[in-house]
Amino acid sequence: MTVTHGRPLTAEITEILVANCGMDAEAAAREPEASLEDLGMDSLALLELSAVVADRYRVRLPEDAARLSIAEVADLVTRATDPPGHTENSIVVAAPLRLVWELTNDVANWPNLFTEYASAQILERDGRTVRFRLTMHPDENGVVWSWVSERTTDWENREVRAHRVETGPFEYMRIHWRYDTEPEGTRMTWVQDFAMHPSAPLDNAGMTERINTNSRVQLAVIKERIERAARAGSATTGGDDE
Repeated sequence: MTVTHGRPLTAEITEILVANCGMDAEAAAREPEASLEDLGMDSLALLELSAVVADRYRVRLPEDAARLSIAEVADLVTRATDPPGHTENSIVVAAPLRLVWELTNDVANWPNLFTEYASAQILERDGRTVRFRLTMHPDENGVVWSWVSERTTDWENREVRAHRVETGPFEYMRIHWRYDTEPEGTRMTWVQDFAMHPSAPLDNAGMTERINTNSRVQLAVIKERIERAARAGSATTGGDDE
């Protein structure tokens, strides 16, 4: 649910309709899924709503806004004011590219590479594509998050593309990993593109901040663990391209 100034956006849209458009607040409360037209909003009322929304949120409502419910108007405003999430984070690992590739694409071993995953269960393999279930350690509220993702490796182009199959609070989540050789070792870059469901506890901006913070932590952990393995000369091989 999108919140602005500590209140749900649906409450703000309702307040605009009551104060500026003459809507009956009790009728709206009784029929939360009713369209604006069904709630008695005529063309003049809709013009006033459009003007206030344009002034307050810098969002233009469609010509057929009468068919929308209050929640759908709020969702439209949310999408326009909260662009899809995009993050890009990278780190240089002082280890050969092939070693970094093998370790980071050995999905079954991710609980030993990342600190956030309690388990990684391989569900299916099809050539270079692996489908798997990730389960995280309990969060600060004791909630255990788990989902299914699919990941396809492309060694020739030194990249991996993945997406969540079970999206959970996301409308979609797409991930692109790139690997580049540099004088100091191997640069690994994570790019994530996503959008949150309107009912999710975080909006796109909030999740962007969370992913950026967590990605930097995990990249640093992975760097340390791979470099330690490289120094020891005892790294485990067997990435998903093998």
